[in-house]
Amino acid sequence: MRNLSIEVDFDRFPPEHTCDGGENISPPAIRVRGSDAPYLAVIVDDPDAPRGGTFTHWLVWNIPSTEIPPEGIPPEPPRVSRPVAAVQGTNDFRRIGYAGPPCPPRKGASHRFFLRVWSVERELDIPPPARAVPHLRTRSRPPPPATGETMATYERRKVFASTPGAGTRT
Repeated sequence: MRNLSIEVDFDRFPPEHTCDGGENISPPAIRVRGSDAPYLAVIVDDPDAPRGGTFTHWLVWNIPSTEIPPEGIPPEPPRVSRPVAAVQGTNDFRRIGYAGPPCPPRKGASHRFFLRVWSVERELDIPPPARAVPHLRTRSRPPPPATGETMATYERRKVFASTPGAGTRT
């Protein structure tokens, strides 16, 4: 398995992608180099979640590898065609698309957010809005020819009574 080179223009999540001024939009462009497979899959997750385990903020797959996954992929519907063709799964907020946004529970508690990318040889037949983390790992058979990840951090600037974006969807 080869390594992909994954690049973003930030090492700390920009405020517009977080709960401190966040617009709940997917991260800025994720540049992927080294994939010769036709599709990409991306997961953004937080291994420092307060309840233990990893908290998934975004799952998206069947992105043409000729495209740079851009900022602002809308959370609905699960199958999007703009700004890029893709299918999105259900995150750990039980919502489709990018959500969170990165929002550690306590002021000053820094969390790591991994942006993990797989190159995929064929379109993944995972029905949306699946909670696709296990599906991505088991249905991308044969194993992906290349994977890569990068990481950004975020810590709260202020504390809200409740997490913005959590709860009932409107």
